[in-house]
Amino acid sequence: MSALSTGVPGPDVLVPYWLAASQRVELATVVRQALTGRSVPPVAVLHLEDVLTELHVAAARDAVWPASAARVRLATGWDDDVLPVRLSAAELASVLALPELPDAVRALLGGTAA
Repeated sequence: MSALSTGVPGPDVLVPYWLAASQRVELATVVRQALTGRSVPPVAVLHLEDVLTELHVAAARDAVWPASAARVRLATGWDDDVLPVRLSAAELASVLALPELPDAVRALLGGTAA
């Protein structure tokens, strides 16, 4: 058995990024444009497709289990449209590699503003 280093999520760990509806739309738009542009490496295509899937799953998860996200929103004072979008390290890296990603979304995902 081996232990993961502290502070660094493992490759299969899904980390929630709390995004408002407009930020999720911006993320989905940029990802779709990258996928249709065909300039994305094949492995990144898989990760970006998973990001699109997670955006849909986040909305479905909130429809089925609304209390979980509602408690976080209540505690933080966030708006009602803020949902957790869970991304793996590979998915996050693929998204942050997109130059068209809006600075505000990049900042929320832990990347630096371009």
